[in-house]
Amino acid sequence: MNLKDHIREVPDYPKPGILFYDISTLLAHAEAWHETIEQLALVIEKEKPDVLAGIESRGFLLAAPLAMRLGMGFMMIRKKGKLPGKTIPYTYDLEYGTDTIEIQEDAIKPGQRVVMLDDLLATGGTMEAAVALMKQAGADVRRIACIIELNFLKGREKLGDIPVTSLIQYDD
Repeated sequence: MNLKDHIREVPDYPKPGILFYDISTLLAHAEAWHETIEQLALVIEKEKPDVLAGIESRGFLLAAPLAMRLGMGFMMIRKKGKLPGKTIPYTYDLEYGTDTIEIQEDAIKPGQRVVMLDDLLATGGTMEAAVALMKQAGADVRRIACIIELNFLKGREKLGDIPVTSLIQYDD
């Protein structure tokens, strides 16, 4: 099955000149969604992670069912102020300003093996920050996985030597 056939392209969203790759159509197609989870599971299980970390919010859509499928824990990486209890924050630079992501203080134990998940890898800024946050908390980040990668934005280059898996790539 060609998963790319199930991605809707939305021109000029969220602003003029941007071509948005919408996974809603993939999620709505039961066979394509199942195939997506199975393909990612084959890659992720080789890393023998203790926990899967999903980045808000579409990363949750991947990490939660994969964690269930593989019999392991799932944790959320969220924007500041969205998690209850004590958190570990990480602030990073954006093109204009800064943003902060957080995990709950007890979400990860030092040395735990983690695979990071999101729907899309574009410029790599959010994933780079999420990896830095996980390492700050003592995690052993084994792999990054996503459905779509926009190769032309070179986000992979910001992630150092961590292996990256993407099921669908766009080169322009």
